[in-house]
Amino acid sequence: MRHHRMLIGGEWVEAATGGRRAATSPGHGGTFATVAWGTRADGERAVEAAARAAPGWARTTPEERSSLCYRAADAIGAHRGELVGALTEDQGKPLAEAADEVEELVAYFRMAGSDATRVAGALPPSVAPDRRAELRRVPLGVVGVVVPWNWPYTMAAELVAPALAAGNTVVWVPAPSTSACSMLLAEVLDEAGWPPGVLDVVTGDGPEVGDAVVSHPLTAAVGFVGSVATGKRIAVRAAGKAQILELGGNGPLVVLDDADLDLVVAAVLESAYLCAGQSCTAGERFLVDRCLRDAFVEAVVAATDTHVVLGDPTDPAVTMGPLNNEAVAAKVDSHVAGAVAAGARLLRGGRREADRPTPLYYPPTILDGVDTSMAIAAEETFGPVVPVVEVAGDAEALALTNSSPYGLLASVFTSDLERGLRFAEAARTGWVNVNLSTNTWESHLPFGGRAGSVSGTGRVGGTSVIERFSEWKTILYRIGASEMEERT
Repeated sequence: MRHHRMLIGGEWVEAATGGRRAATSPGHGGTFATVAWGTRADGERAVEAAARAAPGWARTTPEERSSLCYRAADAIGAHRGELVGALTEDQGKPLAEAADEVEELVAYFRMAGSDATRVAGALPPSVAPDRRAELRRVPLGVVGVVVPWNWPYTMAAELVAPALAAGNTVVWVPAPSTSACSMLLAEVLDEAGWPPGVLDVVTGDGPEVGDAVVSHPLTAAVGFVGSVATGKRIAVRAAGKAQILELGGNGPLVVLDDADLDLVVAAVLESAYLCAGQSCTAGERFLVDRCLRDAFVEAVVAATDTHVVLGDPTDPAVTMGPLNNEAVAAKVDSHVAGAVAAGARLLRGGRREADRPTPLYYPPTILDGVDTSMAIAAEETFGPVVPVVEVAGDAEALALTNSSPYGLLASVFTSDLERGLRFAEAARTGWVNVNLSTNTWESHLPFGGRAGSVSGTGRVGGTSVIERFSEWKTILYRIGASEMEERT
C-alpha cells in the first residue's frame, strides 16, 4: 500500500496536523493507499512557497521551461502502466479508458513544451520619433488549480502544464476522491526536476484547502474545472484574479430527420457511457426527430445490450466501470426515479446493481418519453443515462438546445452538412460537433462555455491557458535623436 505525502516548496511533506485519509476503490471497496490530508494552513504554506519561487521561475527562458515540460512528458511515459493502474483503482475507469487518459497527459505536456517557445511579443510604433514601444507577454505569478475527480489527470494537465510553460508557479489541489492517483502523478512529474516551489500539490477538502489556495492574496490566477455551484463560489472567493472556470454541461445530442442512424448510435454509446457518463461533455439529453425516434430507441437499446459491459474496471473485457462516489450515484438515482414518476418509460437499467462489490455500479439506463421539464433532461445528471426527448423538426430542436442555462457543448447529426453547419452557427454553446459524439474534442482547440451561460468563463486547450495566465507588459522608452536626424 502506498502512503502519499504532499509536495510543498520542493519537499515531500506530511500535513501540518499529521492528518491522513484512506483511499478506497469504487470498484472493490477496499483501501489501496493513504494520502496526507491537509488543512487551510497547508494550502497557505503551499501558496507562500510558490510565491517565493515565482520571480526566479519567471526569469527562466522559454526554452528552459519547454525542456522541463518535455521531461515531464517523458516521465509520464516511463510510468505509463503504473499511472493507468492507479487511475483505474482510484477513479473506477476501465483500463482502456485509463490508458487513453494517460496518453492525453503526455500530449498536454508535450503541447505545453512546444507552446512555451511560441509566446511572442511585439514592437508597435510609437507616436514620437524618439521613442520605441515594446510589448512582452509575462507570467502572472502563482496560479491555483482545482480539478475534479472524473478526469483527474486530463483536467489537471490542461491547466497545470500551460500555466508552468507560461512561467507561472502552480499550486494544484486534486479532487478528494481521486487524490491517491493524483499524488502518484505529482510524484512522476517531480522527476522532471522543477525548481523548488514551482509545482506544489496539496491534498484535502475543497472548502478548506481549495478555498485557502484560490482566496490567498498571493494567488494571482485561478483555474477550476468542476460543478457550477462550486465554480460560482470560487469566482467570488477569487474575485479580482484572472480566472478560467470550466463548469458543467447539459449538452444535447440532436438527431435530425435525415441523420445516418448507424453513425448516431455509435456516437450515443460514446456520449452516454464513456467514463460512465461522468463527463461535462456527456450527452445529457438526446433530442430526436419524431420520424426517427422509434428506430433510434430500438437501435440504441440493441447496441447497449450488445456493446456495453458493466463490471470490474480492472477486467480488460469491461467497457464501463462503477460511478466514482456516493454523491453522484445518489443524484443519478434521484433523476431517474423522478423521470419515471413523471411519466418517462424505463427501457433499460434504472437502479444500482445489488450483486456488486460496492453500491456504485449503475447499469446503462435508457429512458423514452422524456420531456425537458424533468431534472434528468434539464440538469447535469452525470451518469450512464440516455434520456430520449422527441422533437418535431429542426426549429424545436434548436429552441430546446438554446433554452438551457448551460452552454458548453452540443452535437447535431444530419446527412446535409450545410444544414448541420447552420444548426451549429445558431446553437448557443461554446463548442458544437457535427456528426460526432458529444465526447469528441481535440486538446489543441479552445474549449469552454458560451458567454452568458452557467458553463463557465475562459477557455482550456491549445494556447488559451497560456494567454489567460499571462499578460501584456508595455515598455516605452526614449532613444534620442539619431546622428542622421541631427545632420538633417
